[in-house]
Amino acid sequence: MSITPLSFETGYVERRSRLTTFFRLILAIPHFVLAWAWGIAIYFVVIVAWFALLFTGGWPRGLYDFTASYMRYMTYLYGYLALLTDDYPPFGGGADERYPVRLNIGEPKPRYDRLKVGLRLFLLIPVVIILFAMSLVWQIGALIAWFAIVILGKQPRGLQDMIALGLSYQQRAYAYALLVDEQFPPITGPDPALSAGPGPGPPLPPPATETAPENPATGAPHGPVTG
Repeated sequence: MSITPLSFETGYVERRSRLTTFFRLILAIPHFVLAWAWGIAIYFVVIVAWFALLFTGGWPRGLYDFTASYMRYMTYLYGYLALLTDDYPPFGGGADERYPVRLNIGEPKPRYDRLKVGLRLFLLIPVVIILFAMSLVWQIGALIAWFAIVILGKQPRGLQDMIALGLSYQQRAYAYALLVDEQFPPITGPDPALSAGPGPGPPLPPPATETAPENPATGAPHGPVTG
């Protein structure tokens, strides 16, 4: 089992649509309405879940699935708004592996740490500080990317990575705040494993010893050769 039930994934496509990028906020208006209404419901759901976790140590399954769906949906929407993809986000929070920007959320744990649940507001203090900085990272990256795509029709890879870094932390932090995950959110995901380098080669042969030629008159070697 992985340390955290969360993993953030995004793909990279260099060529982008100038038209949908220019009108991105307007195109997302229907999603703003849905996100607002869903967010109000999540507020009350998480309060109920906090008491349930505090007294029973477990998530009510229906509430967990509702909250996880909200987290997945908001990741689709943020990925679209942050210009990580041109694909229009779905109106739902199903686990859609076809969407290029997604937050994979695992099954709820059988038991959660009640102390971590009870102190979550205090534990969130350093998370909120980091979240503020990382949110600025992806927002600045998205603003620069908007101009780059509208002018060039391309998304620079460096900006894509910058946005993904900030947005991935933001979604992990939100999952921690909404009690979906009880592990302190890492700034980045797991580092890729380093491939092993080539093994040691065969040992080098010993250096050849230079000997003096034999004296043709006596058959004995001359003295040492000097440069």
